[in-house]
Amino acid sequence: MDTDSGFYSIIDYTVDGHGTQRELVAAFAEIQERWVRFHPGYRSARFHVSTDGTRVYNIVRWDSETAYRDFVATSDTEGRMAAIQAALDGLSGQAEPRMSGPPTYTVVREIGPGPRPTDPS
Repeated sequence: MDTDSGFYSIIDYTVDGHGTQRELVAAFAEIQERWVRFHPGYRSARFHVSTDGTRVYNIVRWDSETAYRDFVATSDTEGRMAAIQAALDGLSGQAEPRMSGPPTYTVVREIGPGPRPTDPS
């Protein structure tokens, strides 16, 4: 089992179909490549799309909360936010963010593969 102690930013959007999912993933992947991936402590960005075409999750992994906070403090947040808005404006469909606060998380527990528990009776 992974003993990951990383820090995550989980960005969640509701979209209006598979085409918008593809466009949003392409746009946000470009933003990761252009604005984020070279910062110290950045590990990866994974994009998940729902099979029904209604959701996109972008899970950005950092070495630590400190690495993420350093990114926020030293990166061009204004430029990145403008790029995100331009990406959203350029979609052929609709995408709405679903985050209600800072989309940051730490892993507190993970259950990995293992044997089936035996019944104590």
